[in-house]
Amino acid sequence: MAYQKNSTISPPFDCHNFCTSSAAVTFLATLAMAVGLSLTFLGPRCLAQEIAPGPPPRLAADRHTDPKIAKAIEDVSADRIRQTIEKLVSFQNRSTISAQDEESIKAGKGIGAAREWIKSEFERYSKDCGGCLEVKTDVFTEQPTDRIPKPTVITNVYAVLRCSDPQQANRIVLVTGHYDSRNSDTLNGTDPAPGANDDGSGAAVSLECARVLSKAASNHLRLPATIIFLTVAGEEQGLNGSKHFAQMAKEQGWKLEAVLNNDIVGGDRSPHQDAGVVRVFSEGVPAAATEAEIKRIRMLGGESDSPSRELARFVADVGRSYDTGVKPLLVFRLDRFLRGGDHYSFNQQGFAAVRFTEFRENFNHQHQTPRTENGIEYGDLPKFVDYDYVARVARLNAATLASLASAPAPPANVKMVTKNLDNDTTLTWEASMGAASYEVVWRSTSAPDWEYAQTITNATRATLKVSKDNEIFAVRAVDAAGHRGLPAISEPER
Repeated sequence: MAYQKNSTISPPFDCHNFCTSSAAVTFLATLAMAVGLSLTFLGPRCLAQEIAPGPPPRLAADRHTDPKIAKAIEDVSADRIRQTIEKLVSFQNRSTISAQDEESIKAGKGIGAAREWIKSEFERYSKDCGGCLEVKTDVFTEQPTDRIPKPTVITNVYAVLRCSDPQQANRIVLVTGHYDSRNSDTLNGTDPAPGANDDGSGAAVSLECARVLSKAASNHLRLPATIIFLTVAGEEQGLNGSKHFAQMAKEQGWKLEAVLNNDIVGGDRSPHQDAGVVRVFSEGVPAAATEAEIKRIRMLGGESDSPSRELARFVADVGRSYDTGVKPLLVFRLDRFLRGGDHYSFNQQGFAAVRFTEFRENFNHQHQTPRTENGIEYGDLPKFVDYDYVARVARLNAATLASLASAPAPPANVKMVTKNLDNDTTLTWEASMGAASYEVVWRSTSAPDWEYAQTITNATRATLKVSKDNEIFAVRAVDAAGHRGLPAISEPER
């Protein structure tokens, strides 16, 4: 139901009377046989859709497109992405413990040279947009650990696209990829470690989003919130760069609403790859939740409604609304088994963060020193990357960033009134800056995505003839142009 497009719920249709009428029995039985569902499933879901008089609810998954965002993402270039990845590979070994002295930087070898090149690219984009990007570095020294044998300087490089609305300047959305690489030995900083897919592809997505959105923002695209385009180091040694950056954001009180981490989005050219799908991983119970909060989440059945999970659903909504060439496959899990990523660093600090990864990974082409053994070619080489696929993933990221930055902030203090025993649902919330209206969205407790939406105008309170006991409810803010923000889950209040 949540993935239907261009559907409406007609005002004359009385769901309650239809579902309870004798005429419905034959219809539901026929439909059940056609789609392989039981009447016990269909009946209650239909009965649950009784609504109050007024504008009817609609399907929450309807397509909504901003022509300016659609135009901006058309500028994403597979050829530019190829050039970026090939340039990163040319530094030979981008291990966090590889060379970063001046001589190596001049010779174009090691992570230091990669760092300086990325910085120069951000600066070039800023020049092209009239100085709209502020290019910065986050530099710190990591002390020795299992994968870092001696004190090592780590540098995160990023660019900040300032918002067009000073009143919303503190709202931030962020895209990231790691620019360090590794080969078969995490302590080898000299032998080739091309890292074309892991994670030259993710770094290329961040850079391409910066180029495209900064260009659009200087021309036709108004973005009320701030966007940060980040590339981090230290990922292969233990998420060191992202951990430091996320801690900095937390300590400085950033209002970081969303983090998109791209790691291994190269669409490895191997059998069984699906070039039309990108996986989006999201945590369920928040990593930063306290024991009391976890207990409350379990009591309310909110295990699948973390801020990160709502961000993943937002990505899915963007994927339905824009022609990016790739569809997000939501994976309700923090990450793949035996692996980790930089989004987790942000999750640990309480920020909403998700991970984008290609549909099917080829582990012979990750974390391997280039070689051929027994007829099998190992190594993370550029020839295995599908640059058109990376461009499609970049379009999805850019559309998501622009949609988030264009929409109002999520409503604060969303409450569900539970002081009376009744079958209605009353919600209240605080107004969001820039909101022209709101949408109450809901779904059954077992549904993966939002199913229905009810528009609310000129109010921050709504009562729906839908049972609070059977559904999950949230509220999202909508601006005058129709940009929908992240949903805020309702909390019961007596």
